[in-house]
Amino acid sequence: MLSADFVIATSVAYVGLLFVLAYFGDRRARANKRSWLNSPAVYTLSISVYCTSWTFYGAVGNAARSGLEFLTIYLGPTLVFVGWYFLLRRLVRISHLHRITSVADLLSSRFGKSSRLGVLVTCIAVIGIAPYIALQLKAVTSSIQAVAGASEFGRGSLTGIDDVGLALGVAAAMALFTILFGTRHVDAKEQHHGVVAAIAFEAVVKLTALVAVGVFVVYIGGGVEGIFTQAAAKGFAFDTSASFDSRWITTLVLSIAAIICLPRQFQVTVVENSDENHLRVAGWAFPAYMMLMSIFIIPIAVYGLTVMPEGSNPDMFALTLPLSAGQNALALFAFIGGFSSATSMIILESIALSIMVSNHIMMPLVLKLGAVSQSGDGQGVSSVLLIARRFAIVLILLLGFFYFFFTRDSDALAPIGLISFTAIAQFFPALLAAIFWRDASLKAVTTAILVGAIIWAWTCFLPSLASVSPLVSVLLEEGPWGIVWLRPEAMFGLEGWDPLAHAAFWSLSINTLILTLGSLMTRPSSLERIQATAFVDIFRRHGLPQRNFLAGSATANDLFFVAERVLGEKRAVALFEAAALESGVDPAQLEPTSEFIGGLERELAGSIGASSAHVMLSKVVAGGDVSLEEMMQMADETQQVIEYSQQLEKTSAELRLTARKLEDANAQLRELDSQKDEFLSQVSHEVRTPMTSIRSFSEILLDTGELDEVQRRRFLSTIHQESMRLTKLLDEILDLSALERGERTWQNAPVDAEDALNRALSVCDALLRQKGMRVELGERAHTTMVEGDADRLCQVFINLISNAVKYNDVDNPVVLVTSSVRNGNYVVEVSDNGPGIGKTERKMIFEKFWRGVSGSGDQGGAGLGLAISRQIIARMNGVLELVPGPMPGACFRVRLPVAGREG
Repeated sequence: MLSADFVIATSVAYVGLLFVLAYFGDRRARANKRSWLNSPAVYTLSISVYCTSWTFYGAVGNAARSGLEFLTIYLGPTLVFVGWYFLLRRLVRISHLHRITSVADLLSSRFGKSSRLGVLVTCIAVIGIAPYIALQLKAVTSSIQAVAGASEFGRGSLTGIDDVGLALGVAAAMALFTILFGTRHVDAKEQHHGVVAAIAFEAVVKLTALVAVGVFVVYIGGGVEGIFTQAAAKGFAFDTSASFDSRWITTLVLSIAAIICLPRQFQVTVVENSDENHLRVAGWAFPAYMMLMSIFIIPIAVYGLTVMPEGSNPDMFALTLPLSAGQNALALFAFIGGFSSATSMIILESIALSIMVSNHIMMPLVLKLGAVSQSGDGQGVSSVLLIARRFAIVLILLLGFFYFFFTRDSDALAPIGLISFTAIAQFFPALLAAIFWRDASLKAVTTAILVGAIIWAWTCFLPSLASVSPLVSVLLEEGPWGIVWLRPEAMFGLEGWDPLAHAAFWSLSINTLILTLGSLMTRPSSLERIQATAFVDIFRRHGLPQRNFLAGSATANDLFFVAERVLGEKRAVALFEAAALESGVDPAQLEPTSEFIGGLERELAGSIGASSAHVMLSKVVAGGDVSLEEMMQMADETQQVIEYSQQLEKTSAELRLTARKLEDANAQLRELDSQKDEFLSQVSHEVRTPMTSIRSFSEILLDTGELDEVQRRRFLSTIHQESMRLTKLLDEILDLSALERGERTWQNAPVDAEDALNRALSVCDALLRQKGMRVELGERAHTTMVEGDADRLCQVFINLISNAVKYNDVDNPVVLVTSSVRNGNYVVEVSDNGPGIGKTERKMIFEKFWRGVSGSGDQGGAGLGLAISRQIIARMNGVLELVPGPMPGACFRVRLPVAGREG
């Protein structure tokens, strides 16, 4: 039998190895962004933190007690990852775009950036995960006792140390490891490369250990058939009668919810994801990993039940079977595998929960109390965040230890884990609604989660403490105040059900019912609707984030003041310098735009959560003097986030809003009526001019018979030209009208925009030569594909170039044409050195029948070219605009999205 001293020493050495791996992994990842640590293999192995000591030990025990039920814990995640394209891909895309840091942050951000919802989800997660952490501590202490032997345990240097002391020591070691490598940086969205490297290594260790035990058991048992033959000879038959019953379905549903909603799984699968394409590998590799973890579970369970003494704990078969055969080295390896399973869960769960606690509970309290340094070092909020997360880690592990202390007499591991699964599953309906249902409302989601959690606590968590309190035992038997139909395990008279199925049924069904009916009966606020569109239409909207702020009176200094104290001086300076470089201005002259403020909000959200970031910036952008004290007070005033929603709920505000909308609608109708009259007047004028010429010359030809042949031809030529002009005018009017109504359709297809521009230059070459105009070709893009119609695009370029010729009357006329690809857009600029367009004319430039008043005087045409061109570019999902140019004259810019770019 192995000594307890040696087992403990091995555990300490193993934790030391994890320290080394985490340290060098962190350094390597930071030195090389393309390190193998960012590979799909490491990403997939880190997801295997789902396989905890419950899987390593408890799956064997569960199989021995309940047959095939253990498979549901693997089947649920398999379904989710095989179908990664529909759910996980959406979650990862949302997380990357909105800087989501946790499940609480996702729900809070989606539903109006509600701080209260974030607090609720965080509290439920911390309480709900406590049993799961206790399970890991129990598994570690039980495995140490099993591998060291009861007769050896407590002797020598370990005299006086029982399982409680061991559990406390393990919790302390894990807290230290997590603090050192899980809270080194304030950015909660930043990948923890060192920790992930250690978790990936542990994934290999626990898989190898369990497979090694399985191979050994199959070998000494004479093969799988030999194991079942021995079992049958002793009258033991593997029980499958309980398969596919209510409990089987319940655990399947809970495992589906758990693989997404467990804080550690959301952390590794969504937050730690550095490349969305890694999901393609994880979609098949992670199910394959779980298959290997489960392939020997039944042989180990059956053989253990066959050969081990009656009363042996089946959860420890992976350890006791090698020990009974004298294979101490294999038993120690199996112990390390189970130890890896427990420690990896504790580490990552603590990181994920600490981020939730610090962002949604501790940080608002600290800011409200004004406990942040106001020194100019820019580290006030950053240092407080790190301290808060470290304190949260200790608090979380203490809660797990206390639950272990009160429930340590329980024999089975699986039921403890399912308590946590049921708690975390309360987030699943809200999460699905958040990313798929735009009408889901904050009030409904908050109420649904709260009620579901209360029912879980009553029907599932409370009964687990029956061995601690006699009062709980009385409640289980008699109900509160003698109300039998409120008994925790027989709610509303539903008796005879498995306790887990009973708790999951009532909590999840009422949760879902309240969410559905509540959303149908309540009205989301304006901010909720904005966020709903950003989340639900994450792919349809090409991944563009919503901008919830206008620039207002905020200055760059105001915003930098906030960023410096949350992100630190170095990151804040880099962020503002990058924005200044993109805008082409000096950092000191940076003018905050709504896009920049939205991007700053997402950066802050990566450190302090979406709701806190939004409230902070709301105060700054709203205007007024900015002080750190005001931001501290504001961080806890979550009602400001939904202030507009509260105003809408007041009757007087609704009436004023309705009246204003009606007034605006009437004004729009009057404007449309005026535009219609003006349009008809302009059309009449434009048609009358050529018709007058045609009528006059026709009357001359009809009434005068003394015209010579030259005069007759000249008159007929004039009639023909005016007829052609009239026909062109009518074609342009019809074309523009059809484009505006969406009736003139063409199939957008990938076309070479540069080829269309070259064709336009070639067509306009004669006109340019005729006017003596010089063409300068500036920067040119290479072959660039856009979605559109090549002929229509060429028509737009011809119109812009010909306008530059028509309206230029300087002595040395020049037109400058450039093209480039910027930020995923193909951009063409046509500018000239002519008189330009006056300020009073710029608003009219794209109006129908508008013609410039400056230029050469030869400005034939109806003034519909630019109006038609803008409609054509809009149909290609682009923009045609008048912008300041590099030359004194006008500059028109065409911007089209490059084909094949999503998001």
